[in-house]
Amino acid sequence: MKKRLLFSIVIVSLLIFSLPVSVLAEQGGDIVILYENDVHCEIEGYSALSAMRNELKQEYNHVGIVTSGDFLQGGSLGSISRGEYVVRLMNLVGYDAIALGNHEFDYGLDRLYELADMLDTKPVCANFKKIGAGEIFEPYSIVSYGEVKIAYIGITTPGTPDKTSFPMQFMDENKNPLYTFCKTDLARVVQENIDKARAEGADFVVALSHLGDGKEDGYNAIDLVRETVGFDVVLDAHSHSVIESDTLIDKGGNEVLYTSTGTKFANIGKLTISGDRITTELIPLENYSTTDPVVDGCIDQIMTEYAEVGNKKIAACAFDLITHDSEGNRIVRVGESNLGNLISDAFRHVLGADIAYFNGGGIRSHIESGDITFHDLLNVLPFNNTGVVVEVSGKTVLEMLEASVSKWPEENANFPHVSGLSFSVNTLGEANSRVYNVEVLNSESGKYEPLALDKTYTVASNNFILLENGDGMTMFAGAEVVSDTGILDVEVLERYVVHHLGGVIDDRYAQANRRITFTEGIQTDPPYVTDGDHTIWILAVGGVVALALIALTVSSFVLSQKAKGKK
Repeated sequence: MKKRLLFSIVIVSLLIFSLPVSVLAEQGGDIVILYENDVHCEIEGYSALSAMRNELKQEYNHVGIVTSGDFLQGGSLGSISRGEYVVRLMNLVGYDAIALGNHEFDYGLDRLYELADMLDTKPVCANFKKIGAGEIFEPYSIVSYGEVKIAYIGITTPGTPDKTSFPMQFMDENKNPLYTFCKTDLARVVQENIDKARAEGADFVVALSHLGDGKEDGYNAIDLVRETVGFDVVLDAHSHSVIESDTLIDKGGNEVLYTSTGTKFANIGKLTISGDRITTELIPLENYSTTDPVVDGCIDQIMTEYAEVGNKKIAACAFDLITHDSEGNRIVRVGESNLGNLISDAFRHVLGADIAYFNGGGIRSHIESGDITFHDLLNVLPFNNTGVVVEVSGKTVLEMLEASVSKWPEENANFPHVSGLSFSVNTLGEANSRVYNVEVLNSESGKYEPLALDKTYTVASNNFILLENGDGMTMFAGAEVVSDTGILDVEVLERYVVHHLGGVIDDRYAQANRRITFTEGIQTDPPYVTDGDHTIWILAVGGVVALALIALTVSSFVLSQKAKGKK
């Protein structure tokens, strides 16, 4: 009997330990980590994320949530609350680990520290350091799921100083660097933390990487894996790539799972750990309709507050900023307006480019005189496009201008509203050969100089034009991206109005500046010069005055000679 009992126990034990992974999963033996990246203030997705986690908890004992960054910026809700609304939702959902993207720095370091203090789960970042003082945030965190320990290492793109709206926050008054993102020794810094996490007992090491898979910053997650040993999984962000499951090979020849969800909750990632086996999949949010009522209630409250905050005065203007003329004709697609001048100046000044171009089709509403609210600005620029700066040749600038006036006098969505630039249009010319007398502001001398076709210029506009080549602006395809800021176009305008103009839109914008001149035929001399803020007429007014003075002088001379003759 004892032998039979012992034999039965052995058989049952063998059956239990030979159960397939799917059966163990049903018993809650697996660990599931939901992951997202580049949410960019798409707050409705947090309700679905929370609901999905709650559903999975019915099946698995251990379900976590992590992010690879860029959650604070990219929507007006984020801008108006300077990130606080998003933090509130993330705390409600509950995160196991949070990495920082470059856009977490958009509101300035002081604000980032405030938001980090508000977060229930503190951010991790291994490669953001104050020079001479070490890490600002913990480089990694180790989270236990039953007896299994997972280390999450945060890694932020070394290109952050060029990818945020306040690059000077990382420098002193002499432009010497105060902080570093370890661009030259990133692999060494990360490897040190992988080794430390392993030494502390981590069973798995997961990179919460905000590096991307492109070469925009000169370094990407693929490069990092090739130069390190010890990652099991890389949950990547920054490039907005949709990668369900890929395999990279690390420095030691080991396989590393690589994945990314896209952007704005297009997908929620699901990482499953079954023993030593790791898998990833992406769940499209369009196929998932369940939401969390508690999170929905928080979103409703945030929307109520957002409406109240958005109606507060942020600036004032004594005149209308127009999109239509007095007869109701829409002018922003056929000519300049004072509002178009304001927007293009905002893009040039805030984003720090040589030239700014804004498409007339993107200007959707006027602003009446009086107090101006954030919602007024949002009505003008409602598409949630973001500010981008590219580097192109003068030849490309000329192609941009030709394309944008090619249909004149018909309405055209890409009609140009420009800053740092003036030009003339020969209305009798053929399409794509109308533009002449193009001049670009020299920011050092404050004077305008002829456009040089072989010279390189920086151009600021929105992502729709520069990255997606919308409205037929294909000349920007393949342009060198200097800065993909992620800053909403409405926030670019807000910053200019509030910080550069001091909350008062002054008389320089009372009328259109006439940065574009339409002529029948080609005139040798431009009819005006502009300093980018004011227009100074030198032919239409000054020339007339000068001729009148000459005529008066000649007349006086003739009369005096006649008087002498009479004597």
